[in-house]
Amino acid sequence: MSDKPHKIKYAERMQHLPPYLFGMINKIKMEKRWQGEDVIDLGMGNPIDPAPQQVTEKLCQVAIDPKSHRYPEAGGMKNLKREIGLYYRENYGVELNGADDVICTIGSKEGISHLCLALLGPGDTVLVPAPAFPIHVYAAVIAGANVLRVSLSSEEQFLKQIHTMCRSLCPGPKLVMLNYPHNPTGTLATREFFQEIVKMARQLDFMVINDFAYSRVTYDGYVAPSFLEAEGSLEVGVEFGSFSKSYNMAGWRLGYCVGNQKMIQGLAQIKGYYDYGIFSAIQVAGIVAMRDCDDTISEQVALYQKRRDVLCEGLTRMGWEVEIPKAGMFLWVKIPRLYSQMGSVQFAIEMMERANVAVAPGAGFGQEGEGYLRLALVENENRIRQALKQMRRAMAEIDREMAAGTFSLATA
Repeated sequence: MSDKPHKIKYAERMQHLPPYLFGMINKIKMEKRWQGEDVIDLGMGNPIDPAPQQVTEKLCQVAIDPKSHRYPEAGGMKNLKREIGLYYRENYGVELNGADDVICTIGSKEGISHLCLALLGPGDTVLVPAPAFPIHVYAAVIAGANVLRVSLSSEEQFLKQIHTMCRSLCPGPKLVMLNYPHNPTGTLATREFFQEIVKMARQLDFMVINDFAYSRVTYDGYVAPSFLEAEGSLEVGVEFGSFSKSYNMAGWRLGYCVGNQKMIQGLAQIKGYYDYGIFSAIQVAGIVAMRDCDDTISEQVALYQKRRDVLCEGLTRMGWEVEIPKAGMFLWVKIPRLYSQMGSVQFAIEMMERANVAVAPGAGFGQEGEGYLRLALVENENRIRQALKQMRRAMAEIDREMAAGTFSLATA
C-alpha cells in the first residue's frame, strides 16, 4: 500500500459555502460549558421553554404504539394537513383543500432547501432580502442558482429594487425569497406589500417563497399578515410555517409548506428521494398543538415580550441604539461606534471570552449585517439582566485597555 494519504475531494459547490459563523460561535460556547463555565446564550433562537404539556403527553402516548414506528406518510398525515388548512381558513381567510396544497416538512429550513432543489438550477437567479437568514441564500446556492441580494428598506424602495432587477436581467429572476416577519431584523410586511409582490410576480414571471416562521410571535397588538392573503398568491407562490417557535417544538423538526400546488408537487417529488417524512408521533402531537394550544402561544409571546422589554431597557441604559421589534424572538441592534471598528464577529468573540455571553454577529447574515448583533429572547428575565451586567463589565474592561493602549483582540 502507498504511504501517500488518500486525497478527499469536495464537490465544486462547497467552494461557494463560507464557514458557518454561528457554528464557530457555538463551538466556543460549548467548549466553555465543557470547562464548567456558565455561558448565557443570547445567540441562537433555540427556545428553552417547554412545549405544551398536552403535546408532549400525546407524543409519549403515540410513541409506544408499534404502528407509529413504521415509515409515515411522506407528505404528512391527512389529519395534520387538514388541520393546517383549517388554520389558514380561520386565521387568514385562505381556502386550502389540505391535500395537494399542503405538505409537511422536517422544519421550514429543510423544506426551503428541498424546494430550491426542485425549482432552481444553474443559470437561474433568486432575489433575497438582505441581511438574510443563511438558508435563504445558500439553499439557492447549493441548488446551483445565482443569488442577488436586495437591501431591506421601505416597502416602496424594496419593490422598486425588485422591479428594476427583473427588468434589467435577462433572463429575469426565477424566484423571489421573502421572510416576514424578518429574521434577523424584525422588519414587517403589510397586506398591500404582498399584493404588490403578487402583481409583480404575474407581470414579470417569477415565483415567490415566504418564510413565515414567526407568524404568531408578535407584540403590542400587531398581527402578521400571511402572504397567501394576497389575491392571486396561490398562482405564484408558497408559504412555509413552523411549529418550532409558536409551540416551542424546535427540536421536534415539524413544519409545513402551503400554497401553489405545482410548487408543492415539486417539493414532494424531491422529498420522495431524500426522506421518509416525519415520525408519526410528532405529527399527531402537532395536530394536538394546532387544535388545543392557542392559549399557550399567547402565554409564550407574553414571556418573550417581557424579555424584549428588559433587554431593550438595559441596552438603552448602556447607551445603545435600540429599535423595539413588534415581531420575532430577536433584537437587531447596532454595535456602539467605539467597538464597531473590531467588527461584529470579533465583538461577539470578545463578549463570549470576557462576559460569558453568546451573541450572534450580524456578519453571519451577510455583509449588510456587519456592525450589528442579533440577540435572542430565549433566556429568562433574570438571566438577561445578568447578561447585561456581564456585557457592561466586559465593555468597561475593553474601554480601560483601549485608553491604556493595551487592548488586544480575543482569539477564538
